[in-house]
Amino acid sequence: MRASERQRANGQQLCRLQVAWSGSAMNGAQAMIRTLVDAGVTTCFTNPGTSEMHFVAALDTVPEMRGVLGLFEGVATGAADGYARMAGVPACTLLHLGPGLGNGLANLHNARKAATPMVNIVGDHATYHLKYDAPLASDIETAARNVSPQWVQRPERTADLGRVTAEAVAVAMQPPGQVATLILPADVSWNDGGEVAAPLPRVSRSPVDPDALDEVVKVLRSGEPVALLLGMTTMRRQPLFAAARIVAGTGARLFAETFVPRAERGAGIPRIEKLQYFSEMAEQQLAGVRHLVLVDAVSPVTFFAYPGKPSDLVPDGCQVHVLATGRDDAVGALAQLADEVGGDAPVVDATAPQRPSGALSGASLAAAVAATLPEGAIVCDESNTNSVHMSAATAGCAPHEWLQLTGGAIGVGLPLATGAAVACPDRKVVALEADGSAMYTIQALWTHAREQLDVTTVIMNNRSYAILNIELARTGAGAGGPKAKDLLDLSRPDLDFVRLAEGMGVPAVAVHSADEAVVALERAHAEPGPHLIDAILA
Repeated sequence: MRASERQRANGQQLCRLQVAWSGSAMNGAQAMIRTLVDAGVTTCFTNPGTSEMHFVAALDTVPEMRGVLGLFEGVATGAADGYARMAGVPACTLLHLGPGLGNGLANLHNARKAATPMVNIVGDHATYHLKYDAPLASDIETAARNVSPQWVQRPERTADLGRVTAEAVAVAMQPPGQVATLILPADVSWNDGGEVAAPLPRVSRSPVDPDALDEVVKVLRSGEPVALLLGMTTMRRQPLFAAARIVAGTGARLFAETFVPRAERGAGIPRIEKLQYFSEMAEQQLAGVRHLVLVDAVSPVTFFAYPGKPSDLVPDGCQVHVLATGRDDAVGALAQLADEVGGDAPVVDATAPQRPSGALSGASLAAAVAATLPEGAIVCDESNTNSVHMSAATAGCAPHEWLQLTGGAIGVGLPLATGAAVACPDRKVVALEADGSAMYTIQALWTHAREQLDVTTVIMNNRSYAILNIELARTGAGAGGPKAKDLLDLSRPDLDFVRLAEGMGVPAVAVHSADEAVVALERAHAEPGPHLIDAILA
């Protein structure tokens, strides 16, 4: 018997002993947590309330389930996203009624756009209490449909809870991955009669349609300008090498979607040009392309509408071809395509970043991050206006993985780092965080300290919503007068991230030069546990 099987068997025996000792049958919450664990869901990120107390109490009967407390629901939902991206299996959340779900919706939205598998558990009033429209009563289903459009369930009987829980895990894991929301009435949780359900079979990704593969082969051999757009599952080492072989054999261009959930980068890994966020730059990148091949990616559009500018980024006269969707084996499709038309695997040179010196700017800070980044690090990027510098500087440094904001709702960086660190405790996590975005979920620092997570947070402190200063002009609203500019300014008072971090138990330091940034980063990487560096940009 393997160690994991022994652990599961011991946990089941402990649960049975505790139930027998209490003199009662297993309640719904106990059966639910045991069902989750048996299906591979062993971490719960939560900010619970009264209606969830029996779930909280039941955690002590199933030792394999780890509970991680966040001081805000958006921390819990973002952490569950980061965990699943790195672990490859869902975490679950536990949120308090409709308002708790509302607090967590932004990062559930990001998780939906990332196709992250997640079991989102939302407690509710007891079934018989709903008719009284108590102060916290709300329409949870309607809110949940925004982030769980395919599956929202509310079991009404304790005997059904295990079965519905097993279904939630299976649905969350269905390719391409999704948020499955299970609404848990308090009495369904506390009543006896819970039944543990066995895990349901997992659905595999479908092989790519041979006709679609043949069509792309013909396009690549047509002699016309072709570009491949990679997304989602295709930004790992193996598919990146396959894509690079295709480019070597055909001369096709290669792009990545602007925001992908997880990417392998750095020395020895083929570099790929990212489709730019600003539509003017993306249009230039795609200009002249006659065939755009989507590989687990969606046809590119602008993030926002702009007066007098098109929303569709596909050039006029360009034909779009779908090689693989999110439900397909896109990695296998790229391998087949490389075998059919690919050339020799490219030699990827490493670029040893130099330690910067002098004034601290977005560019010099990015150089400091690249020069000190430990091999195997997980980078959670919410640097916003500084992301161009960060992406370019780190392209050839030590091999690492890169997690990004996927749904456009800021405030995910610190929670993503939380979840990634819980999933991968043996790896250094670096959170690259814009100052404005950090304040959306700054409470995550408390969880970093409480769980002693090995996260180094780097705050890019330019004292403004810099991206919105850029967008003010791009939308045609003009340069903005004093009132407009004041709403995009983060001074009066300046945010003191050192004191904020230290108040939540995270050691912190402010740096004002590139030299100081290098020293602070090296110290943080050498010491286990959480750290924060407040980089005051000129």
